[in-house]
Amino acid sequence: MREFKGVGVSPGIAIAKVFVLHSGGSFNLPKREITPDQIPGEITRFEDALARTRTEILEIRRKLSDQIGRESSDIFTAHLLILEDRTLIEDVIEVIRNEQGVAEYAFATVMQRYFQAFSQINDEYLKERISDIRDVGRRLLGNLCGEEKRRLEELPEKVIIISHDLSPSDTATLDKSKVLAFVTEIGGPTSHTAILGRSFEIPAVVGTGKIISEINNGMTVIVDGTHGVVVVDPDQATIDKFTSEGDRFVQISGELEKLRDLPTETLDGKRVVLGANIEFHHEVASVISHGAEGVGLYRTEYLYMNRIALPTEEEQYEAYRKVAETMNPRAVIIRTLDLGGDKFASTLEIPHEMNPYLGWRAIRFCLTRKDIFKTQMRAILRASAHGNVKIMYPMISNIYEIREARELLNLSMAELEREGKPFNRQIDVGAMIEIPSAALTSDVLAQEVSFFSLGTNDLIQYVLAIDRTNEKIAYLYEPTHPAILRLVEMTINNGHRGKIWVGSCGEMSANPKIAILLLGLGIDEISASPIVLPKIKKAIRSIKYSDAREIAQKALSLPTGKEIDQFLNEKLKDICKDLVDE
Repeated sequence: MREFKGVGVSPGIAIAKVFVLHSGGSFNLPKREITPDQIPGEITRFEDALARTRTEILEIRRKLSDQIGRESSDIFTAHLLILEDRTLIEDVIEVIRNEQGVAEYAFATVMQRYFQAFSQINDEYLKERISDIRDVGRRLLGNLCGEEKRRLEELPEKVIIISHDLSPSDTATLDKSKVLAFVTEIGGPTSHTAILGRSFEIPAVVGTGKIISEINNGMTVIVDGTHGVVVVDPDQATIDKFTSEGDRFVQISGELEKLRDLPTETLDGKRVVLGANIEFHHEVASVISHGAEGVGLYRTEYLYMNRIALPTEEEQYEAYRKVAETMNPRAVIIRTLDLGGDKFASTLEIPHEMNPYLGWRAIRFCLTRKDIFKTQMRAILRASAHGNVKIMYPMISNIYEIREARELLNLSMAELEREGKPFNRQIDVGAMIEIPSAALTSDVLAQEVSFFSLGTNDLIQYVLAIDRTNEKIAYLYEPTHPAILRLVEMTINNGHRGKIWVGSCGEMSANPKIAILLLGLGIDEISASPIVLPKIKKAIRSIKYSDAREIAQKALSLPTGKEIDQFLNEKLKDICKDLVDE
């Protein structure tokens, strides 16, 4: 038995067999050992992946040759030669045999040797060829890992998934009914795994460090998503202990569910709108059952993932319409396409960037690919005829982006009018405030939109200059950092001066103590994963607005995020001890 400590990002306890999922995007894979009798099977898997990769590259070369000429497609001939390199193939097979590691590990190990060798060559032309090797390597590794992902879609029993990391494309086709918990070696409170765990309403722990090397598929694992604990190969006494704690969690959750139909209102009558963050239509049932008053964030990029062709206008319209009709008359805020960062759609062939979080993503991508953007706008507008739909633009950094998006929205409206298709001409349009420049100029932006929604996941990342998925600097991720709180206060005040409402849809809002702080800062709407909404509602219903204001002002006067966090913890204990995770 061995215990690992990480960050609990979605509450609850799960006990089940483990399914290890490797990612195809990284060449730094942990070793997973195999037995001698499994070696031939791993070699066959590697050779099959070689064949599939070669077929894919031949097809790409053929298409490019037809479209832009043979000369420009010849680069893929070099890719084919890499795949046919007998030295590389034999090196991988040797690692499988001698180190008794799975094919993914063996191939990634050999690739790293190649990268190291090429980086030390003085010839600049040869140095540049490392990108070709890396590209082919990613494709082949993706085929190897894709085999696991296909098995992931057809799980025969309920499992706990453990991976180095989980990307949206890894899990977009996941069978929710077969997954009891998530665990990743890296990541933080706003990583995709954290969001997915809360969306699925299952326990999740991130940032455990090197756990995969200690486990094999089929081992029993305990995941405590409340306290961030993972126990590998537990004894019976430990299983009994966590089973009892799990029963207690279910009991408390049942008591919170009794608040579902009560208003989100302070003891002295201050109302806050409680919304839910969703990705798929099937989550609407959870939104309603947890007492949300609307959808505060409908992430749409998942419609674009793991598919051969882009979603059509009709397909998007049907997806949005279903949510709008089910939630009507409650509001549904649809965020326009936010690809980039950690979310990619292979169909769009978004180029690899040194820092994708600061690159061609979200509104920047949409305003460049207006054909894709307009298709989505038309679909959202058409869905607005079936419910209380609002549009929200992500990653706004300046006023020009809002105005350019408005021109495209007006063009879409004009087209739909000519076609006789109904839509809400008075549809509300909002902006996500998740870039420092947007927060600092929120007084100006407030004149251009109907509402703001604070996207605190990225705001914290950009203000504090940290990668929110990097476990080495996870200690720097502080939602209560004074700089964050001052920007949040500034945005709320500027929004109110501009006569618009201000919400928060980041994962920061999922914590009851932060919800009380946001309440005191004057927030109008809080949107989070459905599973945490009852806790937020109980916290708000347990305090006076006047007291929340005092708490917020005191927090703003403290010099460090740790002091603010400690202060908020103490206040939450005074207000509602049941909501504090010991």
